[in-house]
Amino acid sequence: MRVTQGTFSYLPDLTDAQITKQIQFALDNNWPISIEYTNDPHPRNSYWEMFGLPMFDLKDAAAILGEVARARREYPDAYIKVNAYDARYGRQTTALSFIINRPATEPGFRLERQNANDRVQRYTIAAYSADTAKETRYST
Repeated sequence: MRVTQGTFSYLPDLTDAQITKQIQFALDNNWPISIEYTNDPHPRNSYWEMFGLPMFDLKDAAAILGEVARARREYPDAYIKVNAYDARYGRQTTALSFIINRPATEPGFRLERQNANDRVQRYTIAAYSADTAKETRYST
C-alpha cells in the first residue's frame, strides 16, 4: 500500500532534480523550508519529527537538497517530507508539502470497527507498522 499524503502523492516518486525545482519554487515565493520524518504515517499524525531547524535563512535550493540527502542518510527507512510555509496569513500555513523518501516496504493500514450503544458503529484506522516496536519498524 502506498501512503498518499501531501502534494504529488499520487505521482511516482520525485527525482532529486524535480525536488530541487519544487524547493526553488518555494524559495522564489519566500516560503521557508523544513524537513520532517516519521515511521508512523497515520493520516491523522500531522506532527512528524522535525529534522533540524526550519531553514528560514537559506535561499539556495542546493543547500536544502544537501539537508534532504543528510536526512535520507540518517533515516533511510522512514517517511521524509519537505514542507514550505507561507507566512502571509500571520500564522503557520503549509503552502507545499510532499514526501521525498519512503521505506522499501509500506505495510499500510487496517480498518477497525468498534460497536457502541444503540447499534452505533465507530471506525478507526490503525497502521500495521504500529504493531511492532518503534525502533524496529521498517527495518530489514
